[in-house]
Amino acid sequence: MIHTHDRYSLAAQEDRCAPRTKLTIPAQLRASGGRPFRTVVHDLSISGFSAAAINRMHLGQLCWLTLPGLESLQAEVVWWDNCIAGCAFAELLSPIVHDNILARYSSGGVFRPVA
Repeated sequence: MIHTHDRYSLAAQEDRCAPRTKLTIPAQLRASGGRPFRTVVHDLSISGFSAAAINRMHLGQLCWLTLPGLESLQAEVVWWDNCIAGCAFAELLSPIVHDNILARYSSGGVFRPVA
């Protein structure tokens, strides 16, 4: 039986029902029990992000991402490869907040299909 947590992690990384946008956002990342460090977010979706992490981060480790102008967002590390951590947000990012971040940090606009 798959636990809800496992399904969320899988959906956040594999389903890709939320579009991932490649961008560059200066941010701060803090792993559980650690000190915050400067990072760069490389891609973002409503379900998660990937960011630079010089020190190894471990699967299942809790972390907090602070984007400019926003409160810290709790996430969990779901993969780590070559100094890049992939994380799933504990709570999905609001589509409005997501779109505002993309409008600020990506060169193109954010377009959502009309349902």
